[in-house]
Amino acid sequence: MGARLDTTRVVACVQGPVHTAGSGYETASTKMDALSEILRVIKLDSAIYFNAEFCEPWCLASPESRTLAPMLAPGAGHVIIYHLLCEGRAFVQLLDGERIALVAGDLVTFPHGDGHMLGSGPPVAPIDAATALPGVLEKGLELLHLGGRGARSRFICGFLSCDPQLSHAFLGGLPPLIKINIRDDPSGQWLENSLRFSVTQAANREAGADATLTKLSEVVFAETLRRYVRGLPEEQTGWLAGARDEEVGKALTLLHRRHDQRWTVAELARETGLSRTVLSERFRHFLGETPMAYLTRWRLRLGARALTSTSRSVAQIAAEVGYESEAAFNRAFKREYGLPPARYRKDRASQRAATPSVGPVRG
Repeated sequence: MGARLDTTRVVACVQGPVHTAGSGYETASTKMDALSEILRVIKLDSAIYFNAEFCEPWCLASPESRTLAPMLAPGAGHVIIYHLLCEGRAFVQLLDGERIALVAGDLVTFPHGDGHMLGSGPPVAPIDAATALPGVLEKGLELLHLGGRGARSRFICGFLSCDPQLSHAFLGGLPPLIKINIRDDPSGQWLENSLRFSVTQAANREAGADATLTKLSEVVFAETLRRYVRGLPEEQTGWLAGARDEEVGKALTLLHRRHDQRWTVAELARETGLSRTVLSERFRHFLGETPMAYLTRWRLRLGARALTSTSRSVAQIAAEVGYESEAAFNRAFKREYGLPPARYRKDRASQRAATPSVGPVRG
């Protein structure tokens, strides 16, 4: 898909202050480290795939992202779709929801890949995105003109693919649709201008444009999450709310950054500046489990990814994710996944071999 993005740097570069309940305004570097860490480990792949100008009346029906995934990101576990309205007006609608009006600068993201419709103007038969996408991808990022002869709307669309197990921690608490406007501050304006400029470069086959767009696409997602977290109510719970909390966020950052360390609750509490009791209570309030239970699950998810994406031995993987012995890793892994690591790796390899592969397509 292109170069990897260091999301730790991205969150800091696009952000102004983040509001946190009870502590005023804090910089992104102090409040978003946990999110930065988990995004860095997940290693999102991304691309811009659609650059189009619609004229009213028009309507585009996009199925669930898993239907589009074989064309956008073959072999991806989960695909997140987003659309940026650069000019004009439109509406977006989940397949079982109400229409939501869009204006220029609105960015809509579908964290769980829900099917949806985009459109503007009088009712018209929708274009099936699944049917149209192969032809769209063949044209690269050349500007497409679709619809009637009425008012114009200009969209740039992209996607991100990620490991569903590793991303579940923060995706699980997100709504099916997130809408933000990125023209209300300098960082968002910079992001939109950079996207539009780079899309033009890519359409003209300029060297390096694809790699730039890959990085910018991931910045879009980081910015969406940043703004979503900023707007969470004070009483909100869940991973993202925990990441925003000063002490729990610090604990999450430490557990993700140093997951292979032999942590105890006492040591983690000492580094976060809380007592063991208070840390455990606050962690459970936001995450619904103890810090050590969370760490165990995260280590096993990292182990599962390594089993399916590398050829390293089970013993090597066990040590890398923080287990003192291969036997201990085997026991914990079987409790979580129902299979010992070696069998899990073999079964997943067989499943991949049986799945038809569609050649990768560059946006």
